Amino acid sequence: MALAMLVAGCVGPDPVASSFALPATTTIPELTGESSSTSTSTGSTAPVLEDTSTSSTGEQSTTLPLQDLGMPDLGDLHPVGCKGKIDFLFVISRFGYMEPVQERLIEAFPDFIATIQSKFADFDYHIMVVDGDATWGSEVCNADCSPTGCPYPDYPCDAIESVTACDTTMGAGTVFPAGKGASNVDCGLVGGRRYLTREQPNLSETFACLAQVGLTGDHLLGEAVTAAMQPAINDPGGCNEGFLRDDALLMITFISNTLDLYSAGKPKLWAEAIANAKHGDSNSVVMFSIHFPECNPSDRLCDLVKYYFPYWHIADNEDADYRPAFEVATDLIGEACSAFIPQ
Repeated sequence: MALAMLVAGCVGPDPVASSFALPATTTIPELTGESSSTSTSTGSTAPVLEDTSTSSTGEQSTTLPLQDLGMPDLGDLHPVGCKGKIDFLFVISRFGYMEPVQERLIEAFPDFIATIQSKFADFDYHIMVVDGDATWGSEVCNADCSPTGCPYPDYPCDAIESVTACDTTMGAGTVFPAGKGASNVDCGLVGGRRYLTREQPNLSETFACLAQVGLTGDHLLGEAVTAAMQPAINDPGGCNEGFLRDDALLMITFISNTLDLYSAGKPKLWAEAIANAKHGDSNSVVMFSIHFPECNPSDRLCDLVKYYFPYWHIADNEDADYRPAFEVATDLIGEACSAFIPQ
C-alpha cells in the first residue's frame, strides 16, 4: 500500500491544452441588388483569442494556471482592418455635357488630395484615374491635326504618333488627357505606372492634370470600371500592373452628369466584377458617386453604387462644391476598415 501511494504521488496531473479561436470565416452576402436601408453599415468586431484552459476530459479547469506556451504558428492570420493600404479609383465621364461639372472638379481636386494626405497620412495609397472611353483625345483631331481639321488650339498634335495600346484600352489609367477642356499634356507619372503613389512629386498638381479628362469622349463608366477590375489589366504586363492590391481597401469614385445607358452589361455584372477583384468581400469596397442622388429607374450607375455594397455615398453633381461630399465619403473608409480582413 505504501509503495502504491508513493507511485501515485509521482504521477503529475492530466496534461492541459490551450485553445486558440481562429478568426471566424466571413460569409459574403450575395449580390442580390436589394436596397440597403442606410448608406453605411457597421463593421464586425475582430475575433479575440480565447484564454481558457481545458482538461483532457473537456471540462474547464479552474485550478490549474494557464502556462505561457507562446503564440503557436497558425500561419498568416491577416491583420483585421485596412492598416496600411488603400487604392483610390476615380472613374470620370469625358462627355461633352461635363463642362460645368469639370469646372467644379478642377476647383475641388487639390482638396481631394489634401483630404487623402491628411486622413490617410500613414497609409500606402494608390490613386488612378480612368475615363469612360477607349479612345485617346479627339478622333477628329487625330484624323486631321491641321489648324483647319482640329478645332482645339491646345491639342497636342505632336503626341499622336506616340499613343500606346494602353492609351486606347478601356479601363486603363489615364496619363495624358487630350481633347477639348483636357489638360493636353503628359502629366509626368513616375515609375512608368499609370497611377499615382505617395512618392509622386507634386501629387496634387499631377492628380489635377490626370483628372481633367476633357469633353471629347464617352461616358461608359460602368463598362470602364468593369474593365479596370479585370485580372489581365492589373496583373504583371497589364496596363494597370500593380494598381489593385489584395490587401488594400478599394474606394471607387464615379463622376458624371449623364445616365449610363450604353455600357455593356448591367449593374449586377459590374458589381460582380468589382467584388471578384476583391475576393468576394463587399466590405472591402467604398463607393462614392457625384451624379444623381435620386436614383431614377434608368440610372444604372446609381444602382451600382447604392444597392450592391454596404458603404456608399452619393452627391449631387449640381452641388456648387464637391469637397464636403468627398469628406463624407472618405469618412466611410474608417467604418469599412473595421470589417475588412485583407486577403
